Amino acid sequence: RPKAGLPRIRMPEWGEGFSIAARDAQRQASPVAFGGSPIYTVRSNSGCGLGPPRSYEGAAMPELQQNIVDDLASVTTESWRTFRIMAEMVEALDTLNALKVNCISLFGSARCTQDMQEYQDAEKIARLLVQAGFGIISGGGPGVMEAANKGAFDAGGESVGLHIQLPHEQGCNQYVKTRCNFRYFFIRKFMFVKYAMAYVVMPGGMGTIDELSEAFVLAQTGRTRAFPIVLYDSSFWSGLLEWLRKSMAGRGFIKEAEIDKLITVCDTPEEVVSHLCKIVIL
Repeated sequence: RPKAGLPRIRMPEWGEGFSIAARDAQRQASPVAFGGSPIYTVRSNSGCGLGPPRSYEGAAMPELQQNIVDDLASVTTESWRTFRIMAEMVEALDTLNALKVNCISLFGSARCTQDMQEYQDAEKIARLLVQAGFGIISGGGPGVMEAANKGAFDAGGESVGLHIQLPHEQGCNQYVKTRCNFRYFFIRKFMFVKYAMAYVVMPGGMGTIDELSEAFVLAQTGRTRAFPIVLYDSSFWSGLLEWLRKSMAGRGFIKEAEIDKLITVCDTPEEVVSHLCKIVIL
């Protein structure tokens, strides 16, 4: 706690923001209040093995180590991050609530190129789904995501891109009609599930597995309705499915009936669309 008599530092009002320049100006105006000389005491919880209270004099309170990487880390406190999260979620909800058509989430590897079969199949699946009356939601990036948006765009349907900002920037593809921007993966994944009538999962990497497993767990645990999850290309997914059945189900960590209930494997674009049209009500 700062020593008595130190000037109060005015925090920014709502809407003013909190820039690095403003913080530095306040630090120069009152260096003591920003850690010049106050004494801080850190007390450990009983039984936690953190040792006796420790004092830090002449230095700012040590910051906790955090795993979240964004541009707020050096500017303000954790509580201010909640406003950015809230704003990001409100903006996405307002945008996606305005959709006039039920959508299918289609995703897969960002590293697919236009000459690859996965790209061509994703484009065809999206085009056929639009012709069947659905809209398409993708991650808005390159590869399979671009193919999905291209198929929907060329067919004249709804083409949604949930674009994530990454340290190594992947731009939003040109075929997105309705775009949402995200800094946080968990908000983006929430939107994928909330606004999708079904998932079509193309071959992909760990990001694809992440989105697949999230949807599976939410449906498995009843936190969302059990919606269709279609894995495309049995030659790619057969190894994973075999592991799920033999290792997970074999040891009792999951029920094989859950796999059969939630996952369907298809090998052609026509098979995907035919399956979804039978079980998804527009």
